[in-house]
Amino acid sequence: MDGKNRSDIHPGLKVAVILKKDQRSGVKTEGVVKDLLTNSAHHPHGIKVRLEDGQVGRVCDILED
Repeated sequence: MDGKNRSDIHPGLKVAVILKKDQRSGVKTEGVVKDLLTNSAHHPHGIKVRLEDGQVGRVCDILED
């Protein structure tokens, strides 16, 4: 599953995100969702989330349900 639909993502979900600083290189960072920051139901670049460690990025992959 990709991270473009807000309904697929919830706090506690393990995901891979691309941080703002890594957008050019495409380096993925794994973490657990703490907060959803995108309000719209769908976003073409991925839903923006805050991970439990405080990092913010756009979800590119959902690693587990």
